[in-house]
Amino acid sequence: MKINIRGVSVNYIQYGEGKDILLLHGWGQNIEMMKFIGDAFCDRFRITILDFPGFGESEEPSVPWTIADYTLLIEDLVNELDLKRPIVMGHSFGGRVAIRYASNHPIEKLVLFGSPCVRIQKELPLSVKILKKLKTLPGLDAFGEKMKKYIGSRDYKAASPIMRQTLVQVVNEDLSEYAKQIEEPTLLIWGEQDEEAPLEEAKILEGLLYDGALIVLPGTHYAYIENLSRVIAILNNFI
Repeated sequence: MKINIRGVSVNYIQYGEGKDILLLHGWGQNIEMMKFIGDAFCDRFRITILDFPGFGESEEPSVPWTIADYTLLIEDLVNELDLKRPIVMGHSFGGRVAIRYASNHPIEKLVLFGSPCVRIQKELPLSVKILKKLKTLPGLDAFGEKMKKYIGSRDYKAASPIMRQTLVQVVNEDLSEYAKQIEEPTLLIWGEQDEEAPLEEAKILEGLLYDGALIVLPGTHYAYIENLSRVIAILNNFI
């Protein structure tokens, strides 16, 4: 199904009956990456999953968006579809949006799968240091921009120009203050070998939350899928 929100055609699916669960996918993903979860609970919950603008079958924004823009989109979607205090679950980028949304909107509970929140300053790779230097040199700034698509992250290289700018804005935002405002029960499910959102960040996030609990599972950034049956059992107890 399609719905126009904030000037963008947004693709979504909705199925099942009962209390609302809203599922938010990660960067570069789509509805299918969260449908595993929805299918496990559609017998007693109403499931809503969307393709974020710029992904799946949803339109790309006409200008670069921030997490705030995606949060406003979720606010409008919840209102348009009449979702009542949804249980919100987000993976990675979807979890970032969920954190900001949950900080000042009524939800029932929050589940975050490998969702970066705290921006930790890390040692930059040599290639990135060279790129930053090139952009400061007279006449080479344009060359530096061209080099981004060759030495940037996998997500960055795969993105369109607008989504590249969106990605930069998204990953550079620290959501610590928003996490502190979340009062609802929050479950963190993390992969022990997650390199995209290291476990140390999950532990910091757990400390910021008013009512948060961290469960560490074997696996990577996609531990929620790699341990799907176990995750479903955990969620059954939580929600």
